[in-house]
Formats: sequence, C-alpha cells, structure tokens
Amino acid sequence: MVEIVGQIDILLYINIMKYYNKSIKIFSISLIFLLLVASCNKTDEISKKSKESQSKLLLGTSCKISIYDYPSEKAFKQSFKRIEDIEDKMSIRISSSEVSMINKNAGIKPVVVSKDTFKVVKKAIENAKLSDGAFDPTVGPLVSAWDIGFDDARVPLQEEIDSLLPLIGYNMITLNEENQSVYLQKKGIMLDLGGIAKGYAADEVAKILKSFNSEKAIINLGGNILTIGLRVNETKWRIGIQKPQSDRGEYVMIVNLEDLALVTSGPYERFFISDDVLYHHILDTKTGYPVKTNLTSVSIIANNSFIADALSTAVYSLGLEKGLSLINSLDKVEAIFIDNLNNIYLSKGFEDNSITYVLSDESFKVIEP
Repeated sequence: MVEIVGQIDILLYINIMKYYNKSIKIFSISLIFLLLVASCNKTDEISKKSKESQSKLLLGTSCKISIYDYPSEKAFKQSFKRIEDIEDKMSIRISSSEVSMINKNAGIKPVVVSKDTFKVVKKAIENAKLSDGAFDPTVGPLVSAWDIGFDDARVPLQEEIDSLLPLIGYNMITLNEENQSVYLQKKGIMLDLGGIAKGYAADEVAKILKSFNSEKAIINLGGNILTIGLRVNETKWRIGIQKPQSDRGEYVMIVNLEDLALVTSGPYERFFISDDVLYHHILDTKTGYPVKTNLTSVSIIANNSFIADALSTAVYSLGLEKGLSLINSLDKVEAIFIDNLNNIYLSKGFEDNSITYVLSDESFKVIEP
C-alpha cells in the first residue's frame, strides 16, 4: 500500500441517509470523496478564499455542488433549479411528472413529453439494449412492489412477482421522434428513470457551471459524482472508493480524476432485512428478486455521468465476467469491481495508467488480468 501524504482538507460523504422502521435498516453510502491537499501553500489560501458549497435535497437524495474558482450565487441558483426541473419531469413519486403521465397512460395512448424526458428515455433504452436488459427502465412495477429505501419496504409474494415480470421489458416502449412522444404498450408497465436521471442532471449542472466560467468544481448528486477540471493546485481530484459494507470514512482506494464522472453501485447502498435475510435494491429483471452476485461494489468512470449512472447498475447486475467484457468493449469507459473476497478487478483502461489510483486498504488486493 502506498502511503498518502498530505493533510485532508475536505471529506465529503455521499448520499448518507439512515432510515429506521422496526427491523428495516437502510444504509445509503455510495462513495467517499476525499480532497487531499498539502498544507501551508499558496493554493491552499486561494482555495479557502474562493471555495463555496451548497446543498439541497432533490431527486430523493442530498445534492451538493462545490465550486473552487468562481463561486456565483446565480450559478448555484440556476443549477439547483435545473435539478428540480428534471425531478419534476422524471420522478415517479410526483404524480404530475411526465414519467407519471406516461405510466398512467400505459396501454392507452402515447404521451408527448419534453426534450429532457424524451432524451433520457431514449438513452435508457439504448443502455437496456447494450446490457441485454440488465438495466431496464421498465423495472418500475418491481421497484414499486419492493419499495426498498422507504418505510413500506417488503418482500412481495411469489405470485405478485410472477404477475409483474411480464410487464418488464424495454422493447415494450415505443418512441415517436417526430412528435416526441412515449408510449408503453401494456397497461401496468411503469417507467422508472431513477437509474439514469441523476446522471443526466449532473451533466446538465456541469453545463451551467461552465457557462459561469467555473472550471474547478465537483458535482455530487447522491453518489453520482462529476469532476470539472483540476483542483486549485492543478492536480487531479482524489476520489476515495467506499469500502463495501463498512462504516463511512473507510475507503479501499483513491482514484485520480479530471473532467470525469464516477458512479458506484452496490448492495450496501439501500437494503432492508426481513426474517434475517438481507434484500438490496438492485433488482434482477428476469427473476424479480435482488440480484445474486459475489460482487460487493462496481464503480464506473466515464466522460459523462449520464452513461456512468446507467452502466453502474447494469454492470453490477451482469456480474464480473459479463460486466467486465461489456466495459472493455466500450470506448472511454472504465470500471472497478470489488468482490466479497476483497479482490479488486480493473478494466483494461487502467493498464496504460490513463487513470491512476492508490490502494489504501491492505486487506484488499488488485487481481491482475
């Protein structure tokens, strides 16, 4: 293990929420973001004077924006307004949202939607095809039945799951480019864009920050992280990957990123326990139950948060062999896999050191390909 030299300037915890309801105990801990800077130098003074962060609860999680060069109240205001706008259009928990309207009209008629929603649904279908349905935006009926992450989380009866499985299938979504409409072909089908909307929102916020000349920032939408530019001292952002199933503050490795997104999925993010059995929130679209795998964490690194968000769920669901094969077939997308034996597997892009890292926990080891 390489020793990390330098003082921890900022430690950002991502999407840490605890829900307690009798036997239900849900921990949502996706990533730990560490900005490690050497103390007592000029860039530290600049950072202290200019850095500003603001947070709001949107998209069902804590959304935090940190600007390190040109903080602007207008930039923050427009950014959070944009996130709120996306939530109003795409949340299945807002009855007036466009996605809710699509779901209410399933099997009845197409619904004309905004450019935002149409774009996200289209990208969701593309990712569903890419992953052979491991990521599927029609998982809504199953998500609603399990309701993991909320007070009513439960284990549905087998008969209920069996009745819902025929409603899962991205091929039952019809898009009309001409009038920008979305149609679900069967009554009962439900879109759920929760696995991709945050990624889209992060990319949209980045556009706003750059329009205000901010070139040093971190966007943190509940575990969907997007880095903009470099740190104040012109080095890459140092981002810690959470140690799976451990207390917050414990991290396995640190990756160095510039203008890249990092999104992590794992069973420890949201779960509940019933009759001494743990049920996590990543559902297998073929069985209707939480995905069974020896992976404890998958982190995706990509040029934009939109693709990283969808792929993190899909790749975790696919498992190590198929997931690694998919990532290695894609350009400018990398992945970090961690299994229950504390082994770490890296995609081929790490071989040329285009993305560098430091292992920070001796109990974990990187398995060479």
